[in-house]
Amino acid sequence: MSIVRIALAALRVPPSPEGSVVLAVAAIEDAGRAGALVVCFPECYVPGYRWPGIPVPPADAAFLERAMHELAQAAKRANVTAIVGTERITERGLQISACVIDADGRIAGWQDKGQLDPGEEPTYPASGAERHLFTAGPLTFGVVICHEGWRYPETVRWAARRGAQVVFHPHFGIAEPGSYRPIAFADPANTFHEKAVLCRAAENTCWVASVNCASDGAPTASAIARPDGTLLSFQPYGEEGLLLADIELDEATRLLATRCRTVP
Repeated sequence: MSIVRIALAALRVPPSPEGSVVLAVAAIEDAGRAGALVVCFPECYVPGYRWPGIPVPPADAAFLERAMHELAQAAKRANVTAIVGTERITERGLQISACVIDADGRIAGWQDKGQLDPGEEPTYPASGAERHLFTAGPLTFGVVICHEGWRYPETVRWAARRGAQVVFHPHFGIAEPGSYRPIAFADPANTFHEKAVLCRAAENTCWVASVNCASDGAPTASAIARPDGTLLSFQPYGEEGLLLADIELDEATRLLATRCRTVP
């Protein structure tokens, strides 16, 4: 058996870009003390997701470089691989991404968001065109970001077919006026989103770990789904903290993903 501990950083919405780094460093340190192999943060946690009504200063390349350096040093001290939801400044405009920092404090790579919600495109007009796998010890994992995992199952299947035992799903969602406020995971009265987490796991026979910020009335919880599509655990709605789980990698047979027949 190969059991590894993963952590989802279900943190509060950051108060500022600088505050996002402070909170992320603390979470990395907590994950290290808890013995986690990997810790994953919500979408665009650094400097903060540019949600309507949430003030985030204009993109700053110098800040982002300093932030990734500081987070890399924290990952090295904690001996933890960190998946940091962030943004990148490109020639085509701002781009949503996840920076994967290994336990030696090196940037192992980036997973850029390739499938955007139509409402995001004015703010984040650039999109990625490649998918990647990453490793941490015995763990092989992929990253799909928010809308990709909800609406484009192919992104999860891509990773599972190529060896990912876990697919991490950083996302961002807060309560909107009049929205349903869940108290139980995958409540039938809620939207499809939490059910999709279970589906992505079951249809690929892999673990799926989905992380959101902790906020009052959040529509989706941070949660971990087993390869059979059942729920392992979730972070109580609105409760800030690390969601820790020990997962058996051998349960991720990826059987259904590998049996998928594709058109040549």
